[in-house]
Amino acid sequence: MSSVPLSAYLVLALILFCIGLYGALTKRNAVIVLISVELMLNAANINLVAFSKYGVNPSITGQVFSLFSIAIAAAEAAVGLAILIALYRNRATVNVDEMNILKK
Repeated sequence: MSSVPLSAYLVLALILFCIGLYGALTKRNAVIVLISVELMLNAANINLVAFSKYGVNPSITGQVFSLFSIAIAAAEAAVGLAILIALYRNRATVNVDEMNILKK
């Protein structure tokens, strides 16, 4: 039975994090920004699980932290989408550049 090396997990997490960072910094649509933040959180989860399996002292703590991170990401997505819907009702746009709370 062949095992996937740790470097493959780290490269996958790096690629996901870079895609998420690019999307969060360059896109104007707020939904795409939220999806990009979720990609970055998933990259961190991959690192946690990989190091819990291949680390110096393999244990289940990385997987437990990953589950907590997934739960926090789900709550963040729900709150972020609720805020986004409220802003869309007031401003009729989902572009991040046009969302100015001080301007009526």
